[in-house]
Amino acid sequence: MAAKLILSMDGAVLKEYPLNKERMTIGRKQHNDIAIDNLAVSGEHAAIVTILNDSFLEDLDSTNGLEVNGTPTKKHFLQNNDVIGIGKYKLKYINDQVTQSTPADFEKTMVLRSPVKQTAPGATKPAEVTSFTKTQTDLNKPAVETSLEKTGKLDALKPAAPAQVAVVQILTGSNAGKELELTKNLTTLGKPGVQVAVLTRRPHGFFITHVEGANHPTVNGMALSDQSHQLNDHDVIELAGVKMEFYYKG
Repeated sequence: MAAKLILSMDGAVLKEYPLNKERMTIGRKQHNDIAIDNLAVSGEHAAIVTILNDSFLEDLDSTNGLEVNGTPTKKHFLQNNDVIGIGKYKLKYINDQVTQSTPADFEKTMVLRSPVKQTAPGATKPAEVTSFTKTQTDLNKPAVETSLEKTGKLDALKPAAPAQVAVVQILTGSNAGKELELTKNLTTLGKPGVQVAVLTRRPHGFFITHVEGANHPTVNGMALSDQSHQLNDHDVIELAGVKMEFYYKG
């Protein structure tokens, strides 16, 4: 049975929504999959990405924010019986299936810095673009360390495992040439509030899914749909103004 959300207000159940799409949006505007006609709800308030038996909630830079089990949050790995709060409305998450990932897989988000414009010879070098995450506290790291970051944490590059390892390599900007091995089942990447996608590792390969932003990421110059797209060796992804190449090592 697919996971579902049960919408209620003041204890009265209003509607049930099966999570039968990989990406569903919650918001005031009618085009949302879960439309809540209330001024406390932003036009596009939040998104839920469901991969196999796992669902991940992300705030879409809403005005009034959201809560899970009474705690304000921007991003959350949903677990059975979690209650999402948006204004006076509650959305209870029901999922009795065994999950494939852990909350840590979603919380460690790879954040990419936007390209820095080239300066003319002799001109002063522009300042490094600041991190896209509000949780980043140390902006004075060496260039190697600032190249690829997790949300609030640095994801150290790990030595290649004997098995085939998937890698994302940055192609543009001041961090061109930097690599990150995709060691987690799920990695979100991009610029929160602008464009975000999620890379998921499945038994038969890696897939990219659009999560946030009016414009969809591109793979080899073709814009993605709302459905997941399987990545092939040496595909070129463009996301939040940054080009990167997906490939397998060894």
